[in-house]
Amino acid sequence: MEINKEKLGNKRQDYLSWDEFFMSIAKLAGARSKDPSTQVGACIVDENNRVLAIGYNGTPNNFNDDEFPWDRDGEDLETKYLYVCHAERNAIANGNRLSLKGARIYVDLFPCNECAKEIIQFGIKEVIYLSDKYANSKETVASKYLFDKSNVTYRQLEKEHQKTLKLSIKPDVPVTYLDD
Repeated sequence: MEINKEKLGNKRQDYLSWDEFFMSIAKLAGARSKDPSTQVGACIVDENNRVLAIGYNGTPNNFNDDEFPWDRDGEDLETKYLYVCHAERNAIANGNRLSLKGARIYVDLFPCNECAKEIIQFGIKEVIYLSDKYANSKETVASKYLFDKSNVTYRQLEKEHQKTLKLSIKPDVPVTYLDD
């Protein structure tokens, strides 16, 4: 019995690229965030396109997020900024039992300088991000300087790969692309 060669290569053509897939995982992870103003997710993958770790911005472990200030404005101790763990840091912490050397990280927002240091320390070599809305902030400028000096590459997910997906958590309902 032989394989009918005319049947080969008839795969679906509208599947997600690796970048789209991993950025979708990062975005989905961000949906776990309880932050009312900013939901960020991160997904770390190895050179074989295997997911190593996922994280999202939120409170530290064992910290009751009902007793947490989620405000953006106010006195320092009454805002989220001194307490929240960023998605990148959580993903790195979740993957700390594995080697992250040479990995890529997909994240909604360009990493801040503190997360950039963690990314460098753990040997992650590429950052793929969606938004650089704080590009002119001192934290982002410092991040880019750190990455440049540490040979960590970074790139924004190309516009043609930025899609709107409709995801259902119901049986037999496929993911649909709303942009096509």
